[in-house]
Order: sequence, then C-alpha cells, then structure tokens
Amino acid sequence: MTRGGEEFRLLSLPEAIDRLRSPYAQEEFASLTGDGVLVVDLPAGEGALPPAREIDAACRGLAQLACPTVGLVPGELSPTVAEVAGAFDVILPGGASELAVILSRVRAQPRASLALVQLLRHNAFLDVHEGLIAESLVYSTLQAGPEFTGWLAGRTRGKRDASTAPAVRVERKGSTLRLTLNRPERHNAFGLALRDGLVEGLQLALSDDSVKEVVLAGAGPSFSSGGDLDEFGTFPDPATAHAVRSIRNPGRLLAQLAQRGRAEVHGACIGAGAELPAFLARVTAAPDAYFQLPEVGMGLVPGAGGSVSLPRRIGRQRTARLALGGERIDAETALAWGLVDEIREGDPRPVSG
Repeated sequence: MTRGGEEFRLLSLPEAIDRLRSPYAQEEFASLTGDGVLVVDLPAGEGALPPAREIDAACRGLAQLACPTVGLVPGELSPTVAEVAGAFDVILPGGASELAVILSRVRAQPRASLALVQLLRHNAFLDVHEGLIAESLVYSTLQAGPEFTGWLAGRTRGKRDASTAPAVRVERKGSTLRLTLNRPERHNAFGLALRDGLVEGLQLALSDDSVKEVVLAGAGPSFSSGGDLDEFGTFPDPATAHAVRSIRNPGRLLAQLAQRGRAEVHGACIGAGAELPAFLARVTAAPDAYFQLPEVGMGLVPGAGGSVSLPRRIGRQRTARLALGGERIDAETALAWGLVDEIREGDPRPVSG
C-alpha cells in the first residue's frame, strides 16, 4: 500500500501472527535489513483468531521486533484483540493521517526510530532512576550515529547564550519556592546554563524541608522551546555526555519532588519543555500551550527524561506516537491525554528579571 507517498505492507492480524512465527521475522521487518516497520490492520471482532498460546507468542514477538510496530484500529476492540493491540508501539485509527508522517520519519531516521521504540519498551519495566540511565545511554549512542551527525552537518550554528541574567530565577515566598526559566529572548531554550540553574534550584528545594511547594514556570512567550540547538554537538564525546547527565539530571530531581511540585506551562513546550513538567504531580497549561517531541527527526530520542516521564502520564503508545510523528498537540489534546491536569484561563505570563 501507499500512504503519503510511502510504500508499506498492510498485514491482517492473522497474517502478522503467521509472519511473527518465522525465525526470519527479525530480518524481514528490521529497520536496517527489511521493511523497517510493521503495520497491522486490527479487526474489531475475534473472528477466526489463532489459539491463545499463539496470540501470546505474537505479543512476545512484537516486543522483540527490531522496528516500530503500528496497529490500525477500527474502533471498539474485542478483549483478545485489545490485548494484542497493547503490544504494538503505536495505535492509530484506521484512516489516521499520522500514519504517513510516522512512516516518513521511520524511513528517514530508521536508527533513531528503532532506538525510540526499544527504549520505551525497555523503560516500561524500570523505575525512574534506571529509566533515566537507559535513556541517557541510548541518547549518547545516537549522538555518535550517522543520523544525528547528518542533521548537525546541515545546521548553521547561531550565537551561544551570552545573557548575564540568572538562567533560572529562584524566588521564595513563605513555604513556596518558585523556579522560573529565565531566557525569554531564546524561548527558554534548554542549554547548559539553564540546566545548571534548574538543577541548583531543585537541589535547594530538596535540601530544605521547609519548602513545601515547588513551582516550575517559564518567563516570556514560551515555557521552553526545548534543547538549545546552538549547543547541540558541543559535547566532548558521547561517553562524557552520559557521565554528565548521570550527575546533573533535572528530571531525576523533579521526580523526587513530584508530590510537592507543580508546573505552569504556556506557549511552546517542546522537547525538554514537555518532558520535564511531566515528572511533577500537577501540570497546568495556558490555552496557547502546545507540546511536541522533535528529537527523532534529529536522529535522537527524547533526552530530558521524556521516555520516563511521559509514559507515566500518557502511556507508552501515545509517547511513541508523539515522538515518531513529531507533530504538535494542543492544550485540549494534552488535557484529554493526561499530559496536563488543567487548562487555566487568563494566564499571567512571568516576566524576565
């Protein structure tokens, strides 16, 4: 079949189950040696499905395939088909336009697409700390890969952050500590200065039991536009980059503060701007907030903890859908999915200082 100019095989569920039995299934569908993606048209009813033991084997096979797997659903599913659907990396409505976008991304960045779904499958069984280590190792590996190298070679590097203002404004009022990302002229692009400032603020909160509430916000028109692209590729080497992330990881600290923390987001919440707030127990969004995970398009995976924080809020399959598609979702969709807990009206924007 063709969707959005991309050729792919659309298998029925019985056909897919039969293919997954083969010892050649890995190579047939693998990102580097085969189709690069498995797309299956899931039935609404049970019909003439194979025995339960074959269904179980197919689910195990889906979890091991070296490619993204996509299930197309017609609507309400029977219990058995719903069980199989849960084993896919992404679930989409049968006529979803997102399929063409995902297929295009998988073809263009096969290594990053594969790494993304394998990481999400892996992290489903890990705690926050172990998940963040796995994410960092995968991210570091991809930094040395051809897809990120090619993306980086096509960029013109701009000026590095030269602001003398605090990258993160720390304000204490009673028992509340407010941490405001403070690079509004750069849409709070998440560079080294901002990361270090946030880590220091979070360490302060964790070291002081009198801080009962931590509020994370952003100054200017955006909460955060994600990683500072002008700093991408400036790491000395992937191994050192992983070692640094193991020490200065704001996601780990946010997870420790989750039950006494909340985030107030607005405007662009891209990459780290979507991943970091998701660690906190409560996230409120302005009506203009939108969310996006663009990293796979750069040959990477989410690197600010998104493979850990987002699945805990919206599930593994929606996280994979966001990351593989790279498309934006608005505040209403984020609320429906559980990425945010409330849309606040009349949102006053924090100013820089």
